[in-house]
Amino acid sequence: MAMRQTPLTCSGHTRPVVDLAFSGITPYGYFLISACKDGKPMLRQGDTGDWIGTFLGHKGAVWGATLNREATKAATAAADFTAKVWDAVTGDEVLTLAHKHIVKSVTFTQDSNYLLTGGNDKLLRIYDLSKPEADPQEISGHTSAIKKALWCNNDRQILSAADDKTVRLWDRSSMEVVKSLPFDASVTSMEYIPDGEVLVITYGKTIAFYNALSLDLIKTVDAPASIHSASLHPEKEFIVAGGDDFKLYKYDYSTKEELESYKGHFGPVHCVRFSPDGELYASGSEDGTLRLWQTAVGKTYGLWKCVLPEELVSENSDTLYCTAPEVKA
Repeated sequence: MAMRQTPLTCSGHTRPVVDLAFSGITPYGYFLISACKDGKPMLRQGDTGDWIGTFLGHKGAVWGATLNREATKAATAAADFTAKVWDAVTGDEVLTLAHKHIVKSVTFTQDSNYLLTGGNDKLLRIYDLSKPEADPQEISGHTSAIKKALWCNNDRQILSAADDKTVRLWDRSSMEVVKSLPFDASVTSMEYIPDGEVLVITYGKTIAFYNALSLDLIKTVDAPASIHSASLHPEKEFIVAGGDDFKLYKYDYSTKEELESYKGHFGPVHCVRFSPDGELYASGSEDGTLRLWQTAVGKTYGLWKCVLPEELVSENSDTLYCTAPEVKA
């Protein structure tokens, strides 16, 4: 049966969308935050893309955005040399954390009590959010700008990727490097899956999977274009990836076979992530939009209502049309 993927388009941003993140599953569903060069990160309902609010306060491009698991707090990293923490329910700014250069990455510990930042000043910083006036812990070692920094191993360790073409694993208590992985190209994205301690890294046309604790290589998948971002399905069934050729690729994780490729964006894809339930994935692009894609095309979920148009129902009908309203946000 031939299926047609109908992505939901989330408009509202005026510049390239460079990062996105989902919350965990809450009693109110799950949520999606987007970072954009327009300086106005947005919060949306995750399964429909419906706009909830915009966090106003940055004076430069926002490069990184994240939500805590409960979707009660948001954090953003920006070109105005600050990271900000927000109340994700009211939209109010809670804290502004001054840095010495552009901030690229923000991430909360599982208990939401600490914020890890990284950016162009090459330092990792750990802020105790209960003591915002205290100086952050600083971890140095990278020799150029940090692109992404993530907690791992129950927040006992930190993974960082930088323009010095290394990914490093750090011990939080000693603040020392446990292991460093060299690459022959700049790492474009990094995702950490706590279940099974899997690290997803993209560089050049390669999507690579590592054990997050040992940094041993599990496998690589080669894509047809330069990849900017990739995400592993929560059940580890699929990989999605996007990059320079405006397309989204979906692969079978175990066989590495390409299952689908869709062109929906009108510019390079900068970020892609699976939802926490694995039912959809979101992509953000140079074209200023976010798009939501169904993992299983043809399933009724969120705003996707799957119907067989009566005039097409016949013995030889092998096409199921999915209707999805255009999301205007």
